[in-house]
Amino acid sequence: MSRESYQQLLDDLRDDVVDMGDLVVERLDAALTALETNDEPLAREVIDGDDEINELYLSLESDCIDLFALQQPVASDLRFVAASFKIITDLERVGDLATNLGAYALATDRRLAPEVDVDTIGREATRMIERSLDAYEREDVAACRDIAADDDHLDALCQQASETVARDLIEREGDGDDLWSVEQLLDDVSRLLLTVRDLERVGDHAVNVAARTLYMVETDSELLY
Repeated sequence: MSRESYQQLLDDLRDDVVDMGDLVVERLDAALTALETNDEPLAREVIDGDDEINELYLSLESDCIDLFALQQPVASDLRFVAASFKIITDLERVGDLATNLGAYALATDRRLAPEVDVDTIGREATRMIERSLDAYEREDVAACRDIAADDDHLDALCQQASETVARDLIEREGDGDDLWSVEQLLDDVSRLLLTVRDLERVGDHAVNVAARTLYMVETDSELLY
């Protein structure tokens, strides 16, 4: 195989990883909208679309394995293929988290759940994924470090949300309000806490993408954990 053909395979892999990431971001954005607006058809669309993301993952996994086995990349090319292989795994898991959010949108009665700004948390997590993909595409090491720093802010938002939920439950326990079902409330609160947890994990996966990109470009393991 000529160097030009081999380079084209690498370029195609990069483009395909970014395309997969764009689809994952699209599904995550839709899941957040479904949560915010109680849009059941949109939530089901996100859930039903998980198979497409899984198929993309398997296809790109096969491409990476072929590059390892048939082209035997070395040095920077090896790091690029290995990073891409790890990044698609993170993207597939973000797709799973978007599916979770779609399921929560179908099951949760937001009228009973405590007032938590899930949309702001979700949009912050989504921006982190978008920026990590851009850093991968452009090999932007400064952006990688910025994304890791921003994860602290997302973690703080999630911690604040969890504390709000706990405080709301304590206050409701003593108000004697019999207009809401305790069982339904507890179910909705549990799903709300899971929503916050899953959005925090989206941020963790964005950091993973940034970490792999940083290592790919500079062999710097600073962000790997």
